[in-house]
Amino acid sequence: MAANNITQLGLIRELFEKNPNRDVPHTEAVDWLTNEWLNRTGAVFRDPDRGIRSLHQKGFLIKVAKGIYRYDPQVAHTRGDLEDFTSKQKQEILKRDDYKCVICGAGKKDGVELHVDHIKPRDKGGKAVIENGQVLCSMHNFRKKNLGQTETGKKMFIGFYEYAKKFNDEDLLKLSTQVLEFYEENGINGHIVWKK
Repeated sequence: MAANNITQLGLIRELFEKNPNRDVPHTEAVDWLTNEWLNRTGAVFRDPDRGIRSLHQKGFLIKVAKGIYRYDPQVAHTRGDLEDFTSKQKQEILKRDDYKCVICGAGKKDGVELHVDHIKPRDKGGKAVIENGQVLCSMHNFRKKNLGQTETGKKMFIGFYEYAKKFNDEDLLKLSTQVLEFYEENGINGHIVWKK
């Protein structure tokens, strides 16, 4: 199971602690971990990906970009445990948001699964306070996890804009144009292209 009292998570921590403030590509980390575990234990490190993700979710690692992680001693040691909403807080957030996804308006009556989500993610220091909570359907929660809050919003307003143009909805076209122009004027998510 472990050699010299080292666990697989301990080995991952060791790798990143030896490389503080350096962006470590996922493939480099996995190669080192599998080889080092084999050398130390004679066994196969079955799922280093899961361990890396686990340490990221716990706030020990920062995900810099897809497949790139960084250990910042200043951040990792001050973040502590990630905060989650209590059952009572979840009920308050669900009630406040009328048991509907704040993005699409779908609710349980529409057959969708609802999630209470951190607006500012826990792994980026988001607190478990009512003001940092929102209700999302499972689809939009998944998109937000993969894109981020502002990216999800921009994609949603691009969809509104295209719908409004197609169906000549002047009010929706005006609103979506104003929001998308705000994104552009402030340099928010420029990698998501809005085709006017």
